[in-house]
Amino acid sequence: MLKELKTGLLMMVALTVITGLVYPAVMTGLAQVFFKDQANGSLVSVNGQVVGSRLIGQNFTKPEYFHPRPSAAGANGYDPTASGGSNLGPTSAKLFNGTTKVDDKTKAEVVDFDGIKDRLVHYCVDNGIAYESSKPLDSFKDAKGDLDDVKLIKAFSNDTAPLVFTPKVSIPADAVTGSASGLDPDISPANAELQAGRVAKARGASVEQVKAAIAAHTAGRTFGILGEPTVNVLELNLALDDQLRKK
Repeated sequence: MLKELKTGLLMMVALTVITGLVYPAVMTGLAQVFFKDQANGSLVSVNGQVVGSRLIGQNFTKPEYFHPRPSAAGANGYDPTASGGSNLGPTSAKLFNGTTKVDDKTKAEVVDFDGIKDRLVHYCVDNGIAYESSKPLDSFKDAKGDLDDVKLIKAFSNDTAPLVFTPKVSIPADAVTGSASGLDPDISPANAELQAGRVAKARGASVEQVKAAIAAHTAGRTFGILGEPTVNVLELNLALDDQLRKK
């Protein structure tokens, strides 16, 4: 019996050393030699300062930058420690119309979930895209002249006379929907093209210059057949900062 116990114990120690120490050490060493950038998180640095990762989306809101996909990761989105989607299905009224709630501290009505229709309004207005609206958008602005999301969401959710908002051009799905992870670093070329005019205007550049940057940072399908072409938002925005600084 002791012989069998000794054999079992030695096997356990040997496998622990091999699989718990040797194998991870070898794999880590090989990764650092042959795939150092990927193994260290595909980090992007500017002037020696890490500004992000090619693999993790982050928010850009200024007009001179391309904006990423919406995100439901974390309380404010784009939280790499809380990766996830909204888990709302295609028949969900919340997904399309959005919802509001009463803030516990201020007791004011605030946005709980913005919804696709609200995002669509902002996308069109921000990027100067023509649209048709059943009611003037000016009636949904606050005292500062900004669109009031609470008013918009309530208008979209109105059972008797809901607000109808229709863009005059096709809007890519990734412009108004989040990914399953909420951290997609890429947008579609079509999404980038629709944002080009806003970015060019904010940077004092021509639309052609901005579109050339989009083309230069568009990655094709994997192996030529898998997936769709994509544009990495972080890399494109950094390239614009380098080539077309805001005037």
